[in-house]
Amino acid sequence: MRAKIERALAGNAIAQAAKFAETALARGDVDPMMLNLVAWRREEAGDYAGAHRLLRQALALAPGDPLILAAIGTVLRKEGLLDEALAVLDAALAAAPFHAATWLERGYAFDAARAWSDARACFEQALALDPMLAPALAKLADAAAKDGDAAAGRQLAARALAIDPRDATALCALATIDIEARDGVSAEAHMVTALKTGIKGDDRTRALTLLGDALDRQDRRREAFAAWTRAQRNFRSVYTALLAPRADQPSHRRFIETITAQVRAAGPQPRATDGGPVPGAADRHVFLLGYPRSGTTLVENVLASAPDIVALEERETLADTDDVLVANDGTMPALDTLDPATLDALRAAYWTRVTGMAGDVTGKTFVDMNPLNGIKLPIIARLFPDARILIMRRDPRDIVLSCYRINFTPSTAAWAFSDLEEAARHYDALMQLTEACRERLPLAFHEVRYDRLVTDFEATVRDFAAFIGVPWTEEFRRFDRTAQTRGVRTASATQVRRGLFDGRGQWRRHADALAPVLPILAPWVERFGFDA
Repeated sequence: MRAKIERALAGNAIAQAAKFAETALARGDVDPMMLNLVAWRREEAGDYAGAHRLLRQALALAPGDPLILAAIGTVLRKEGLLDEALAVLDAALAAAPFHAATWLERGYAFDAARAWSDARACFEQALALDPMLAPALAKLADAAAKDGDAAAGRQLAARALAIDPRDATALCALATIDIEARDGVSAEAHMVTALKTGIKGDDRTRALTLLGDALDRQDRRREAFAAWTRAQRNFRSVYTALLAPRADQPSHRRFIETITAQVRAAGPQPRATDGGPVPGAADRHVFLLGYPRSGTTLVENVLASAPDIVALEERETLADTDDVLVANDGTMPALDTLDPATLDALRAAYWTRVTGMAGDVTGKTFVDMNPLNGIKLPIIARLFPDARILIMRRDPRDIVLSCYRINFTPSTAAWAFSDLEEAARHYDALMQLTEACRERLPLAFHEVRYDRLVTDFEATVRDFAAFIGVPWTEEFRRFDRTAQTRGVRTASATQVRRGLFDGRGQWRRHADALAPVLPILAPWVERFGFDA
């Protein structure tokens, strides 16, 4: 059996080797190689917990083995445990610093953590160690494509495909470039090629998403929507074990509804005390929220264009409040009874995180952009009573369509977006919570309407700049340049780089497909004053 495994590995037939190893392990032939191979098979099947157990068993037999450590890092990344993954990968590299595949995996982990510059550095290091490492070339091509550097993206993708013509990431990079160039035909061809290779998991989800975008570019609307639906179904098949609601993990919508019920039950709240100065705190503090695909990225880059304004896109700056102020099921303690020491510690932890992510913000205006931070408005009111809250408003029908057709980073919120009806009900739930918070929390709120921003830019920006307390500057108009310089990576990056993109009314092209959820959204369409 061992000879069969070694022959299979020599021929790069990893799946066959893993199958042999499974048989050997069942017969009692336990050694690190067997365990590692069977763990790989579990990982491919989406059983990350099972893979992790086998790899820990292998590590116990071969302490410090860098290949086993790297495999554990991979599984931890796929479980979403990114800090733990990076710690294990650092240990693997300490033992084997010239192992290109481990640098590649470290790049994947940073990429998942949205630490783009660190990810790029890892991919470049992997490529320096192994110039024929197609996945590293492909990831660099993809990064260039997402940053809008079409020439570099095409060159890097061509190099990756010359080594491995089946590399899905390189093909997706080319499709991304073609879609931005409005060449739906070429993008479709690349995705058809990728899907014919039998790709699985996240690669398949992304390829189907891009195929839908390519078909939509060609005005093949029904086919496009069908491709997006296939993408979302694939996403669900991949992440059922990790993200599907269960007894100990309520749906993201239920989580929001639990918070809403508590906000309503508590009634109007008195203004909290701010706790005094905190080292590292900004002079002005702004939370920019609303809903994914509502225009938050556009406003963030407008503000980031001004001097002395630091903006941070979609980072978990409030992570230290998780499990302390809000449980996994959405229940919160009585926030007005929290002791001052706990509040001071959480404020300090927040600004420490901000400094680590955005640099020194003292003496500046800091904009914390996270579209889903409406969920944390009760916590924001308790910790940061002087913060200014900008709420983006966009036609709910455009928002839900856009969320459904986007390949989001896996999360319980992304799970909600992967079903059209659940996406609409999730939107309704978050709007209910946001409005409840506006009525009951003593925070300063200001609405920014996407439709007015794209039709009357200067007046709209002047209004929210005055609300924040910053002067108008002509630099606000150069947000497209800011987006290109910063390397925006939200789903809105393409539109923001193009300047003032008017994305109103896109839902009308897919009205038939959206028909089942329009009644759910109708009350918000009316309440926010959008045309029927």
